[in-house]
Amino acid sequence: MKNVSSYLMLLVAAALCLSCQDQHVRLHTIINEDGTCIRAVSYSNVMTQAQRDSTWGEGNIQWSQPMPECLNINAFHDSHTDIGEGDTVTTAFRHLFNNVEEMAEQMPLMLNGSKLKSRAQLQRRFRWFYTEYDFTETIAGLADAFPLPFADAQLISYWFTGEPNLIEGLTGAEAAERLSEMETKVTKWLNDNFCKIGFDFIASRYDSIPAPPVSRERFVELQDSLANYLMKDGADVLLGSEDLMRNFFHSDAYAPFFDDETPMGKELNEELAQRLAIFALVVPYTLQMPGTVTDTGTGTLSPDGIIRYPFTGERLIPHDYVIHATSRVSHPWAYAVALLIILLSIGSFFYRKHAD
Repeated sequence: MKNVSSYLMLLVAAALCLSCQDQHVRLHTIINEDGTCIRAVSYSNVMTQAQRDSTWGEGNIQWSQPMPECLNINAFHDSHTDIGEGDTVTTAFRHLFNNVEEMAEQMPLMLNGSKLKSRAQLQRRFRWFYTEYDFTETIAGLADAFPLPFADAQLISYWFTGEPNLIEGLTGAEAAERLSEMETKVTKWLNDNFCKIGFDFIASRYDSIPAPPVSRERFVELQDSLANYLMKDGADVLLGSEDLMRNFFHSDAYAPFFDDETPMGKELNEELAQRLAIFALVVPYTLQMPGTVTDTGTGTLSPDGIIRYPFTGERLIPHDYVIHATSRVSHPWAYAVALLIILLSIGSFFYRKHAD
């Protein structure tokens, strides 16, 4: 297993685990006035010189790029591939759904081979002069991926989502000190979780260890002492090194768990890689609402009317990720009817006055 010197190094390692970010995967949702909706997903990368030589024909371009591991587009039928500036190849898929509930059931994003869970609802409220559209999509959080909970719910939420703002009102120096304290706590929590995952993995396969230095029961009892020993110098660790385990137990019995070439070493690496993959999931989410947007939730409204949400795997660690927006579609006929009523009222008033 490998050591990391800081939380940032952990994210660097995570970036190597998933291709979603490198292939620029994007998710776009369009809510229509009639309650139907369109989900579009796209991914892009840049052709190398060798790929250009082999794929560019005389007037025709044939291109096939591997599907990112974080996508499952089985429910998407319409697709097309375009080559833009800099030989950037973008493949897009889209599908029209009857309602947002059906769309949420067909969530195309995957993580570690499993589809992310999503639920959505759309409320349409008639207000005479306009119809209000209220859309919410909730993507289930991944807190269960980490066996040890974080004691301070607000701190872990701020670190991974930015909310609530725990440094509001602080000076730059105060904010830096506060963030440093947060990083230390979050890094320790992550390392404790990686240690726990590793310990549990070894304990669950203890019968396969030839001549272990201690019994399974004693190994479990020593977990806290071993964790402290692995991090005694303040190093950030995923599980610890083979040398430290050997020194602690005075035995090489656990060496196969640290060897990437052994079945147990590969399986343990996969267990840890699945957690790291969460940090590498980066999929910008854009939303298009009918009419005029009045509330973007945690998103940002662009001049083109598109709402952008910074959806990442990290934001799923403390709790569910909620995408919410509200918009209004004006009814010109309602204004016309109101004006007609006013004119009729005025005309009726003058008619009665003239009649009298």
